[in-house]
Amino acid sequence: MARKSLNKKGSGRKRAQPPRRVQSSTPENQLEIAIGEQVRAFRKQLHMTVAEVAGQASLSPGMLSKIENGLTSPSLATLKALSGALNVPVTAFFRKYEEERDATFVKAGQGLNIERRGTRAGHQYQLLGHTVGKQVFVEPYLISLTEESDVFPLFQHDGVEFIHMLAGEVIYRHASQTYRLTPGDSLFFDADAPHGPEELISLPIRFLAVIVEPRGERA
Repeated sequence: MARKSLNKKGSGRKRAQPPRRVQSSTPENQLEIAIGEQVRAFRKQLHMTVAEVAGQASLSPGMLSKIENGLTSPSLATLKALSGALNVPVTAFFRKYEEERDATFVKAGQGLNIERRGTRAGHQYQLLGHTVGKQVFVEPYLISLTEESDVFPLFQHDGVEFIHMLAGEVIYRHASQTYRLTPGDSLFFDADAPHGPEELISLPIRFLAVIVEPRGERA
């Protein structure tokens, strides 16, 4: 039975808002906490006790304990002494604080509609989030297949992909193998081999797809 390609224009579907990125609330002593966690991590990597590091840095064990727990703001002189005791540069204590911490919140049904290769075959993609400034691209999608969708087992891209079935039933191809997927099933595979839905058994079909690609590989 021939299936029509989904025409995005004129479909009457309201375009969803982009996934909203929100910053988690943080305590006022976030910097002290980040420094303390780094000091503790470096100390444990060297298998040294609080007393041993405190002695080498000319600090009291109590003061070092306060620093590691983010209860006090160490002076630059103190950080310099700790860097010598732990054999790391002073800037290493600030790395955790400088890391970007973000989150993406998407209300049910409000993922961003995205055009991908499968859109021409009637596959509906809703982007649920994406990475920013990381070494890899991570993009989770909610993919829906309906009576207007065609099979398309020829997707290929860099990286890896993970899919998890939510509704319906599909025969999904990866390279020379096929898999019958029903709700609760999942599949993880190298995405540079041809893959995609080969037979739509029970509609509508919905599944989560998480695509992970190296940053340097994406055009």
